[in-house]
Amino acid sequence: MAKAGAGSKKQRVFVALDLPERMREGLMAWGKAELVDPALRPTRPESLHVTLVFLGNREAAEVEEIAAVVRRSGGPAPLLKLEDPISLPRRRRASLFALPAPSPAASDLQRGLVERLITAGLHEREARSFWPHVTVARVRPEGRGSRRPAAVTRRPGDLPEGLKEPFLGVRLTLYRSELQSGGSRYAPLAQVELS
Repeated sequence: MAKAGAGSKKQRVFVALDLPERMREGLMAWGKAELVDPALRPTRPESLHVTLVFLGNREAAEVEEIAAVVRRSGGPAPLLKLEDPISLPRRRRASLFALPAPSPAASDLQRGLVERLITAGLHEREARSFWPHVTVARVRPEGRGSRRPAAVTRRPGDLPEGLKEPFLGVRLTLYRSELQSGGSRYAPLAQVELS
């Protein structure tokens, strides 16, 4: 696990709910058959998660404080259930594909975490509602230097029934997002297992 306060420059961080390994493996097997359009960049298996709160670029001292809040935020593992893939945005050319994961328990976990971060002066309440989901692919740019997503001609198909069965999230993790040419990589900074 990376050190939370590593280096003096700002770190881009977020807190996520990790999926059990069997779900990650199942999603990767599904993705090999369904996320095949050349415009798609599938999410790496270790990066499949439900983002609970995005915290942006933070100084090392703040990252240490956030890590401490995460470590104190354990509790019961929330039950989640994946739904078939949707594209976002819905009305224009897709920039990503995600699996909705509606879960009252995950919403409660997220709300409690946000409240603790706000109380600690480490976060401000967002106007948009929390939407539990797993991003399974991003769409590559249309061309070099373009910000417009490429056209996806083969959209991913539905999930098999086995991946639509309810499952428990396994841990809360504070991640540092490291931007690289092939997409972001996530380094875990602090974790707490959920009971």
